[in-house]
Amino acid sequence: MAVAEGVWLNHISRATPDVKHLAQFYQEVPPRILGFERIQSPNFADFEVIWLKLPGDSSSTMMHLIERNPESKLPEEPELTGEVVRSEEIGSHVSFTVENYDEFVNTLKEKGIGFLEFSIGERRQGFFSDPDGNCLEVMES
Repeated sequence: MAVAEGVWLNHISRATPDVKHLAQFYQEVPPRILGFERIQSPNFADFEVIWLKLPGDSSSTMMHLIERNPESKLPEEPELTGEVVRSEEIGSHVSFTVENYDEFVNTLKEKGIGFLEFSIGERRQGFFSDPDGNCLEVMES
């Protein structure tokens, strides 16, 4: 399927009860590999947001972290030490291609973040969760 001309990914949003904690994850874990940069965000009276951008991304793909109403029900935060994302959670995810797949996976393991790996032909891919339980995928370039 061809991508429509003039269409590109603008941003991904994630609702969370703690935008600062989730922003720190996307900025620092794993270091130097995803490394989102914090950019200017709007100020809303009723909730907090933090906007992040992938460094060096000419299309300016952003991630918008949005404070979720604390009365809404979020899934329990996963135990990140040794926990892997379950296969039924893979259906809804955000995917990144990484240049150094092995370094990325090793950094996750060093941080105690579980990782579920697959292969598609000769390319490897894997899934892990952020601190709010959102499923993320990385693919070997």
